[in-house]
Amino acid sequence: MKNTVYIVISQTGTALSRVLKFITGAKYNHASISLVPDLSKMYSFGRTNPYNPVHGGFVVESPHYGTFKRFSGTKVEVLSVSVSEGQYINLKQMLEAMEKNKKRYHYNYLGLFLAGAKIHYRRANTYYCSEFVKEMLVKNGIRSARALNDIIEPMQFLTLPDANHVYSGKLKDYSNSFADNGGKS
Repeated sequence: MKNTVYIVISQTGTALSRVLKFITGAKYNHASISLVPDLSKMYSFGRTNPYNPVHGGFVVESPHYGTFKRFSGTKVEVLSVSVSEGQYINLKQMLEAMEKNKKRYHYNYLGLFLAGAKIHYRRANTYYCSEFVKEMLVKNGIRSARALNDIIEPMQFLTLPDANHVYSGKLKDYSNSFADNGGKS
């Protein structure tokens, strides 16, 4: 049986995302992963408090609360990837375990800074957003490590083979249209 995982890349308009956009020239600077088609629950590494850009770590995101609600003009690209039932279950269990133990995980500030200089830096239990999404795909056998760069930027997910483009636009419009269509995108 096939299941679906969603990769969401976004541009919130926060000060940090505007700085990253200026430095990288990339249209989108944040990546999340979701197991639900309405994106009501997405997982990533980012602000743990939508009003404090300094504290980061493992976060559960939603269009209905937190940073995405605060920055309601957030623009996204939504991709879907078909996965086996085993891959889906393993990913779900991994995400639930991380959520339960979220204090163990920290934002990889140094890794993000060094990635800008094309230097790959990893430390246990630390991630920046796209590094986290990549790790979830690789650890669960959804993509091979060779298929993704060591230093991965959110925009690179758009080039994943077999990923289907689902939506482009404002996150709140996707969320609202999904609700208006009775749960069908």
